[in-house]
Amino acid sequence: MNIDALAREISAGKPVQSLRMADDHWPELDCQGASFADGVFERVQFSNPILADARFTSCRFVSCRFSHAELAGAHFERCNFTREDTKGCSFAFSNLQRAVFGACDLSLAVFDRSELFAVEMRECNLTGAKFTKADFSRALSRKQIETRASFHACKMDLADLCESRLPGCSLAGSRLREADLSGADLTDADLTDCDLFQAILDGAKLSGADLTGAEVSGLTLTALADFAGLRIGDDQMFRLLDAIGVSVRVRQR
Repeated sequence: MNIDALAREISAGKPVQSLRMADDHWPELDCQGASFADGVFERVQFSNPILADARFTSCRFVSCRFSHAELAGAHFERCNFTREDTKGCSFAFSNLQRAVFGACDLSLAVFDRSELFAVEMRECNLTGAKFTKADFSRALSRKQIETRASFHACKMDLADLCESRLPGCSLAGSRLREADLSGADLTDADLTDCDLFQAILDGAKLSGADLTGAEVSGLTLTALADFAGLRIGDDQMFRLLDAIGVSVRVRQR
C-alpha cells in the first residue's frame, strides 16, 4: 500500500487490514485513533510517530524500534513483538501512558526511558523484558506525584525491573521467577498470587505490600530495604522466618 492510499484509509476512519512493511521508516502521518489488524512490520523504524489511541489487533512487529513515539492510550491486542531468534522490539523515549497490551508477546522487549504511567498489561509474555529507567508516574503538582501501572497474570520471568518505582501498583497473578527487582519500590503494591521464586529483591521496598498467596521461596526479609506492614498468609510466615534462621514451634493445644 502506498502512503497516499494509507493516508486516505486512515482519514476515512477505515480499519487498515493486512498492511505489510519491511526495512522502512513509518511515514509521517497523523495516525491518532487509527485501527490496524493483521499487519506485519519487519525492521520498521517508528520514529516520532503519532499513534495515540491507535488500535493494533493481531499484528506482528519484528525487530522494530519505537523512538520518541506518541502511543498514549494505544491498544495492542494479541500482538507479537518478538521473532524466532528471540530478539525483541524496543521502545525508547516514548509516551506509553495509559497504553493497553492484552495477550501480547513482548519477550525481550526493551522499554528505555519511556513514560508508562497507567500502562495496563494483561496476560502478556514479558520474559526477559527490560524496563530501563521507565517512568510509571506523573506529576500532579510540584509536590504531588501519582504512580499507576497494572501487570495482570503476566509471564515476567527474568524481567529486569531493577530500581523501578511501582508503589501502589499491581502485579497480581504474575510470574516473576528470577526477575530482577533489586532496589525496586513496591510499597503498598499488589503482589497477590505472584510467583517470586528466586526473584532478586535485594534492597527492594515491600512495606505495606500484599504477598498473600505468592510463591516466596528464596525471599529473604533481611535483604529488603523495608518490609513494615508486609501482608502474608500463615503458610508463608513459616517459610520466610525459616529463610532467616528463625525456627518456629507451634504449641500443641
